[in-house]
Amino acid sequence: MKRLARWMHDALNSTRSVDFLGPLALRLYLAPVFWAAGTNKLDGLLPNAGTVSWFGNPDWGLGLPMPWLMAFLAAYAEVLGAIALLFGIAMRWFSIPLMITMVVAAVTVHWKHGWQTISDPMMCLFNCGATEEAAVRLDRARSILQEHGNYDWLTQSGSFVILNNGIEMAATYFVMLLVLFFYGAGRYLSVDHYAARWLRRD
Repeated sequence: MKRLARWMHDALNSTRSVDFLGPLALRLYLAPVFWAAGTNKLDGLLPNAGTVSWFGNPDWGLGLPMPWLMAFLAAYAEVLGAIALLFGIAMRWFSIPLMITMVVAAVTVHWKHGWQTISDPMMCLFNCGATEEAAVRLDRARSILQEHGNYDWLTQSGSFVILNNGIEMAATYFVMLLVLFFYGAGRYLSVDHYAARWLRRD
């Protein structure tokens, strides 16, 4: 038993030479997500443009105070954060504003829709009313398509779904960023790694 435990310990220790792959995978996954979100917001940053109006309007938007400033901060946090993720620059510092944007998005945009990104009535963690309403819309949409559309062709590559827009993805991105906050950008393939080595030489 001790030999097995020792072998398992040694086997796990042998992976430390490639432990930079974990943070690298998180960074490369998140970089295009935040780049797309940030650049889309930048397109609407002109006064009274779409992004600013959506941030400020309480009826069909977020109803946030100082909408232009909030949109500006969110857009540049995501764009600059995407660049930091890609190159591993000041990763622990950039994780903070990105995590804040995910919390704000989860609370102001996604919370009312429950947990799921894709509606599934078989799994409901909270706000089940939203999930049930999405299930009703899904059943109605399927019946309309089956009656008036080529349903078999529409679903031959995948099932027809309703986008529930819950907090699932915002929470997932937050957790990924939290890991990067505690572990940093990783060795070798990050600016942070070489900056730290240069600073230790002094």
